[in-house]
Amino acid sequence: MLVDEELLRRWALEDEEAREIRRRYANWEFIKNQPPRIRAALEYFIERGDRYVASKIAGVSLEEFDELRRKASIPVVI
Repeated sequence: MLVDEELLRRWALEDEEAREIRRRYANWEFIKNQPPRIRAALEYFIERGDRYVASKIAGVSLEEFDELRRKASIPVVI
């Protein structure tokens, strides 16, 4: 059980580090100038890192979302 708690703690730390990297590199001026659905999707991706759900929020294909993500300078952190 202790190992499981340590693993969960490590995953939470990795998630926060990835989120911070996405926040730091994001072009917030570009994001703020997007229509509400696109802006919400980009912000969701920054917080969660889930391109699939973000593309559904934006109402665009995954490829189209990736293009928006690149324009917003948001990296994919693995």
